[in-house]
Amino acid sequence: MKIGMNMLLWTNHVTEQHFDIVDTLKKTGYDGIELFLGEGDLKHYTKLGKHFSSINMGVTAVGALSPEQNIASPDKKTREAGLERLKWTIDMAEAANVEVICGPFHSTFALFTRQPPTLQEKQWSNEMLYKAAEYAQKANIVLTPEAVNRFECYLYNTMADLGSMVQEVNHPNLGAMFDTHHANIEEKSQGQAIRTIAPHLKHVHISENDRGTPGSGQVHWDEVFAALKEIKYDGWLTIEAFSTIIPEFANAINVWRDYSPSEEIYTKGLKLIQEGMGIK
Repeated sequence: MKIGMNMLLWTNHVTEQHFDIVDTLKKTGYDGIELFLGEGDLKHYTKLGKHFSSINMGVTAVGALSPEQNIASPDKKTREAGLERLKWTIDMAEAANVEVICGPFHSTFALFTRQPPTLQEKQWSNEMLYKAAEYAQKANIVLTPEAVNRFECYLYNTMADLGSMVQEVNHPNLGAMFDTHHANIEEKSQGQAIRTIAPHLKHVHISENDRGTPGSGQVHWDEVFAALKEIKYDGWLTIEAFSTIIPEFANAINVWRDYSPSEEIYTKGLKLIQEGMGIK
């Protein structure tokens, strides 16, 4: 069991200027951090990876696709551009010693056709996800696509849907992730959702219903932690919370206010996980 903190609370592009935050998280008790892979090059991420390794901090990452890179698109060139973006993401991740890449990269975030998802769209997406997983295998990285709530995605919203996708792709380097924020909106039961995705679960986001301090809102945390212990989950538990510190990014994910002070989020959030999972 490893506990991580997503750096999107402070920035969508981690640089050396953020090393003091990473060092503080290490001292607080975190096992690792999560990066958003949006810009940069191999030299940049290699430098980051060396610092994280030097302080024994593990790394996971978030990847995403632009509308021009949608792998569920009917346009073949758009799908191929998406695959190239996923390969770039994997290359940057490998340079930074990333173990898991998560995110809604089965399609483009917040891009809607105004129609329900089609089988053909899922097949197009699955084809590219398989090729991306093949590429990730060479880097020893696991891809974990994310089911996202209906207001941000139409292709995959529930663990039942996500589980079907992982089974269809059928590659050892492609699993699934569970996010308590999205599940709070889409699932009838957090516990049952976790049990549904259990055979494929490779990553977990700990996120409150309002994206603030975990434990301060409406998520049924006792149910979440009980189910994770029941299925003997032993991967990353990474806190994901957001702020308005980067206006462009905040606007892209519809964050219009700060929900909780950052220090409260990472200190109380860590304590919640430790107590909930029985970690000393």
